[in-house]
Amino acid sequence: MEIISFLVDFILHIDKHLEAFVIAYGPWVYALLFAIVFVETGVVVMPFLPGDSLLFIVGALCGIGLMSFPIACVILIAAAILGDQCNFTIGRYFGPKVFQWEDSRFFNKKAFDQAHGFYERYGGVTIILARFMPFIRTFAPFVAGVAAMERGKFTLFNVVGALIWVLGIATAGYFFGNLPLVREHLEKIIWGLILIPGLIAIFGAWRAGRAEKARATINP
Repeated sequence: MEIISFLVDFILHIDKHLEAFVIAYGPWVYALLFAIVFVETGVVVMPFLPGDSLLFIVGALCGIGLMSFPIACVILIAAAILGDQCNFTIGRYFGPKVFQWEDSRFFNKKAFDQAHGFYERYGGVTIILARFMPFIRTFAPFVAGVAAMERGKFTLFNVVGALIWVLGIATAGYFFGNLPLVREHLEKIIWGLILIPGLIAIFGAWRAGRAEKARATINP
């Protein structure tokens, strides 16, 4: 319970935790950023780590000079690309066996099914769209690997998605993260970054599931 409590506090007050880390350890913050993004995108059992909120706060801290914006972006983009490549490889290795796995502490079957529904509906573009969706972004490359997507095609979507995701959200944080209105409502913004994309992902997976059932009814 203590670990869960710390993770919730870290996610909701990531600005304070990250700023304290920068002040205490300086350049080592780049290694921490790489580790968080790589693990969130590259290890299928770690979908709960912060993603969008982390990028936004990193941009905000760069905006006040605590970090270098170019270095932070390069590190985060590299972590996002390598994480997805790792996850894709894991998915290809395990293949169809994944569909038989049960929900457990280390595997969220529901999140996997949502990502699979998105992949069935949108194909490779899922890799780009999923970057902005908590949980789904962790499972999307894994699903692509299970579905045996061609690696070159996956890599293209992976790189494009990483660039749009990191540069888009970090730049927003750089220019807007330190505005008084934003700072005053930062916790609400973080909740929004977590909940809104998640609800969109659930709705998309639900629609994909309905469409799949309709096809199965028409073509039994």
